[in-house]
Amino acid sequence: MGVGREVCISLENVRYKNMMQLKKINTVLFPVRYSDKYYSDALAAADFTKLAYYSDICVGSIACRLDKEGEAVCVYIMTLGVLAPYRGLGIGTKMLNHVLDLCIKQNIREICLHVQTSNEDAINFYKKFGFEVTNTIQNYYKNITPPHCYVLTKFISQTKK
Repeated sequence: MGVGREVCISLENVRYKNMMQLKKINTVLFPVRYSDKYYSDALAAADFTKLAYYSDICVGSIACRLDKEGEAVCVYIMTLGVLAPYRGLGIGTKMLNHVLDLCIKQNIREICLHVQTSNEDAINFYKKFGFEVTNTIQNYYKNITPPHCYVLTKFISQTKK
């Protein structure tokens, strides 16, 4: 990165025409293979699912699912990740803040995700945003070790504008 050069971090919607970029990012970042349902849920969540670009290079993604319980909607973060060379540049923060802002605008009061119990970097990242461990699930993952996960939840207080 050149000194004094401003770098643009942008977020783009995931659509059928760029779905392969999401699939490639997931293959590199995560130790599991995602089903067609994952990708259809990601598309259905529209603005809650984004690809992150660093100077026009796709370097990360956030994919969410909207879960409804009665009238209430909960945003479930299925995946959030940034390629290793691009971590620490604010890309993950930009993606998560985008989703948190959408939750406030749409009056969604809860956002949650699962994190492998050994993934301290991810746990610390989410805790910086006010997420709390609300549950531990033993043997959640089938093909990775350790197989246990934490459920991290953030309850969003709505402010009057």
